[in-house]
Amino acid sequence: MKLAILGPEGSFSEKAARQWNDKAELRYYDDILDTVDALLRKEVDFSIVPIENSLEGSITLTLDLLMEQQLSITGEVVVQVKHCLLSKGRLADIKILMSIPQALSQCKKYIKKNFRNIEVRSTLSTSQAAKLASESKEIAAIASRESARIYGLEILDENIQDMNENFTRFIVIGKTVPPPTGNDKTSLIVYLEKNRPGALYEILGEFANKGIDLTKIESRPTKKVLGDYLFYIDLKGHIEDKKIKDALGKVKGKVGMLKILGSYPAAE
Repeated sequence: MKLAILGPEGSFSEKAARQWNDKAELRYYDDILDTVDALLRKEVDFSIVPIENSLEGSITLTLDLLMEQQLSITGEVVVQVKHCLLSKGRLADIKILMSIPQALSQCKKYIKKNFRNIEVRSTLSTSQAAKLASESKEIAAIASRESARIYGLEILDENIQDMNENFTRFIVIGKTVPPPTGNDKTSLIVYLEKNRPGALYEILGEFANKGIDLTKIESRPTKKVLGDYLFYIDLKGHIEDKKIKDALGKVKGKVGMLKILGSYPAAE
């Protein structure tokens, strides 16, 4: 099995991949777009990409790709994220701090307190930041403990995120729908089309009437007209469950578009 992830080696995406399948052959890509394209080009069997973080919310690029491409979610993984400050030099040597925008945001209080007069740069992954930090004592990276080992960096500080409870949810994208396990989730996108009073309420009512637990609902702009939105919904249950089928059948008749993104085992 070949699995596309965000690289280089040492990323939190790699940690998610190892949690999901520790025997898969990993292929590293520069960004989320390339990771998904690898699946579409049939270079790999699955791709793993981040979709939301407990501190920063959803990864909008991933949400947009789920709408724009024919992708199927076949699994999910939740990874606890513990950020470390890594460098070859000492604190006094640091002139540039690097990491992905999400990590920089998750550590903004720490950065403001400890680095007032340095340059902060964004990278495509935490592991890329660590790799770049290995090239100069003047560069520090916010990355994982594993990245320190891989790139020969010192851990100058650890658990520097603003909140200790920091988790990122990753989705596994594949080509098939796994069979029901009894502990599943279904993800979908709904477009109401007609902006009439109570339209969203009607849709949510169909799920409530069937006793279906919605674990997430989030709006995203359609990028067509200001004020025009799609709704991303996660719910408990599998597409093969009768009550899910019945509810979605009624929802489909009340919306402009219903896109099923996948049914898959819920992360433990």
